[in-house]
Amino acid sequence: MKLLLWHWGRRGAGPQMLISLARALAPMAELRLSISAQSDLLAETQALGLPMDAVPTYGSALGFVTGLARIPALRRRLVAQAQGCDAVISVMTHLWTPLLAPALAAAGIRFIPIIHDANPHPGDPGALWGWRFRRELSAAQLAVVLSESVEGAVQAARPGLPTARMTLGAHLDLPPPPATPAPPRPAGAPLRLLMFGRLRAYKGLDLLRDALRLLPPDAISLRVVGDGPAEALAPGLAAMPGVSIENRWVAEADILGLIAQADALVLPYREASQSGVIPIAHAMGVPVVAMPAGGLSEQVSHGQDGLLAEAITAEALAAALRMLLAPQALALLAAGAKARGAAMADWHEQASLLRRLAASPQPPKAPDP
Repeated sequence: MKLLLWHWGRRGAGPQMLISLARALAPMAELRLSISAQSDLLAETQALGLPMDAVPTYGSALGFVTGLARIPALRRRLVAQAQGCDAVISVMTHLWTPLLAPALAAAGIRFIPIIHDANPHPGDPGALWGWRFRRELSAAQLAVVLSESVEGAVQAARPGLPTARMTLGAHLDLPPPPATPAPPRPAGAPLRLLMFGRLRAYKGLDLLRDALRLLPPDAISLRVVGDGPAEALAPGLAAMPGVSIENRWVAEADILGLIAQADALVLPYREASQSGVIPIAHAMGVPVVAMPAGGLSEQVSHGQDGLLAEAITAEALAAALRMLLAPQALALLAAGAKARGAAMADWHEQASLLRRLAASPQPPKAPDP
């Protein structure tokens, strides 16, 4: 079995996921990698010791535009590396993926994309999204999805395309800096909540602000770490008691340390496909409080490893946080999170699924939409 893992993104979940899958797949298959030479995790990917093509992509909007002239050459380069492989697995879509994937199909090479999002997040750039999404799916022989909501959108966009559901694992195999776990919280001390990642309107920072206003002011401390206009998204949040905001990009090496210092993770999202930070939190024994948005409802088991608000409102989120403040609630949920997360750092199940899909008889190609 020969497989090519492909992702040309520079930062975020894509490079992390490629490394996690590559580690798990390497004992099962003859593996090749195609990554961006500008990847923030280039050194970590090279350290895997696998055959790899580091492709120059871009690091700016200008680089994206000027780089379009290289697409024909990059198509040939990708197809050449994929020759002899049983399948090319796209770990996460990239802006250039729809321009390259059809060349794989034209060369008779099986293309299996892992689809994270079926629609742009509200407020994110959505130019040509539908065209790019349909074009990527039109080149696929099957698609792997990470949540039920995304699966339905894929099947609507490309009727007849086989899909397979894969559980999103925890990216814990990157060496973090030394992190001191949070000391036990003294009785009566504020609950330490963490929200981190890109700060965008759909992430519901204003809903979290309004929920905190419905709780005793000394019950919870909140740390918000992320890149985005926090004050514009939630005016007045920074001035609230017990709230700290760090406006910065959260590097991969910082994630485990941030979570380790928290009692619970909070995701007040208005919309979501799924979240990569939930399995990481579970694997570290940190419960999650989330809105019932998209695939988040599939990732959090209410009352077992975290809490789900009953609705996407500040009032419902405040009610969930009150439950977390109940005696022994945090300890019970943390134990549940640790139990559920025990297997999430081991990507063997995901790697086995991808290998089986790549080895399965190739279904007849459905007509293009």
